[in-house]
Amino acid sequence: MKVVTVLPRREGYATDATGAIGLQVTAMARPDDVIVGVPITGTPLPGGHFVPAPIGIWPPGSTLWRYAHAVARAIRRHAASPDLIEVHNRPDMALFLGRRFPSVPILLVLHNDPQGMRFARTPRARHALLRRVRVAAVSHWLRERFLEGLPPHCAGDVAFSPNGTTVPATCLPDSGRERVVMFAGRVVADKGADLFVQAWAMARHACPGWRAVMYGADRFFAGADETPFIAALRPQAEAAGVEMLGYRPHADVLAAMGRAAIMVMPVRWAEPFGVSALEAMAAGTALIASPNGALARLVGDGGLLVSPTPVEGLARAMSDLMASSPARAALSARGREQARRYDLSRTRAIRWQVRAACLGPRA
Repeated sequence: MKVVTVLPRREGYATDATGAIGLQVTAMARPDDVIVGVPITGTPLPGGHFVPAPIGIWPPGSTLWRYAHAVARAIRRHAASPDLIEVHNRPDMALFLGRRFPSVPILLVLHNDPQGMRFARTPRARHALLRRVRVAAVSHWLRERFLEGLPPHCAGDVAFSPNGTTVPATCLPDSGRERVVMFAGRVVADKGADLFVQAWAMARHACPGWRAVMYGADRFFAGADETPFIAALRPQAEAAGVEMLGYRPHADVLAAMGRAAIMVMPVRWAEPFGVSALEAMAAGTALIASPNGALARLVGDGGLLVSPTPVEGLARAMSDLMASSPARAALSARGREQARRYDLSRTRAIRWQVRAACLGPRA
C-alpha cells in the first residue's frame, strides 16, 4: 500500500524539532511511506521518506491555504498515484486534498478535540466531513467527541487508532532510581506546569533528598521563545527549588523517565491522549496524572489519578508517593502492564488495519 502522510503545518519532522504528532508518525510509518511537511533544517526522523512542501507566494491567501497547495504539489511530484492519503489533525486539509485527489481515499487522524477544529466544530459539520473522508481518533475520548450529536450509524465510520510507545523489556527498580519528581511536556497553563511548581513548593520538605525537574518549553524545538508564561514561572520555580531544563530531544526525555522515580502530569485541560503519561508508565516511572480527558482511560490503575486542583491534593499525593518505596514499586509494575496495551507492535497493527479498511467500500 502506497501511503502519503501529511503533517500539520506547525509540526516538524527533524530529530531536533518535532512534537507528539511527528513522533507518532515516524513510529507508525512503514519504510515506503511518504511523509509530507514543512521544510526542515535538521536530520529527518527515520520513519518513511520525508518530502518537504515549501510554502510559496502563490496562490494568494492565508499561510494555511498556501501550505495546502504546497502539499498537493509535493504529492504530485514525489508520490504519484498514492493508494491512501493520511492527514493528521486538519479537517480542512483533508477536505482540500479530497477535492484535489478525488480518486484517492483520505484518512483523517485526530489528535485533538475535533469540536475545536474548523469544519468539525458542529455535529452538522462533522456529519458532512464523514461523507468526504474516513476518520480515526487516537483515543476513545476523541472518538466520542467526534460522534457527539451524530446519528448512531456514524459510529461505524469513526475508527479508534491509538498512539503507541515501545515498552522496554526491563526497567530500573525503585531502589536504583534517582529521587527525582519530573514534569515533561509543553510548559503552558493547559499542561499544568505552574501547578507542578506550586505543588512541589508544598511537598518538597516532606522528604529531604528529593528534587524536582521540568523538561519542556512552549514549543518542541531548541531555542523556542521565552513566552510570558515561562518568564513568569521561572522565578516561581527557582524559589520552589524546581530546575527548569527547557527543551531536550525526545530521546533525552525518555532516558530521564527511565531514571526518575516519579512523573507528574497535572494537566488542566481535557487531555486528548497523553503520550507522556504512556511513556512514563512504559519506563516504569511511578505516575501521578490528572483524570481529565483521555487520561483516565489511558492510565487506568497504572498510575495515581489526582485532580490537579486544588493544588494541596496534588502536593499530598506527591509527598505520599515520595515517602513510600512499596507504593512506587507497585505503580511501576501496574503502569508497565497498562502500557503494554499500547505497545507499538499493537498500535501499528491497528493503524495498518484502519488504513487497509479505507481502501474498501464503506460499510
